[in-house]
Amino acid sequence: MLNEKVIKLLNNQINAEFYSSYLYLDMSFYYAEEGLDGFSNWFMIQAMEEKDHALLFCKYLQNNEEKVILEEIKKPDIIFSDFKDPLVNALRHEQYVTDLIHNMYDAAYSLKDFRTMQFLDWFIKEQGEEELNGDTLIKKYDLFGSDAKGLYMLDNELGARVYSAPSLIL
Repeated sequence: MLNEKVIKLLNNQINAEFYSSYLYLDMSFYYAEEGLDGFSNWFMIQAMEEKDHALLFCKYLQNNEEKVILEEIKKPDIIFSDFKDPLVNALRHEQYVTDLIHNMYDAAYSLKDFRTMQFLDWFIKEQGEEELNGDTLIKKYDLFGSDAKGLYMLDNELGARVYSAPSLIL
């Protein structure tokens, strides 16, 4: 049986992950409207990954015979003024999600909930990758984004990204 505090944090994370998916869909649509299909593809895949993360949290709760509580998902409300804005906001958002996961881990650690800690280990690693990807993308944009040919090449690079479902087995 999981502790009530951990259950609440896990359920809150489900909402946060679904919101992340909404946020990245919004970013994907922004880039599609601007004609940057590669950037749009990259964020569409991000959106799919976040949805899968939410479902992993749902499955973890269910596997521990706990109730999944779905809450209303807030509408993204960021207005983008240039092509870099979504990149910066995405990195900032990933840092926020990292904090949420660290808080869950801290709660599980303080309760000696080793099963939840082990479950969260994958997400800790994943967040490190997400932050690195976000930072790298901003650096590439800073290097190449102001040049039309460079932006075109970066857009093509991002368009080559393919979706891969998480291999975490619960």
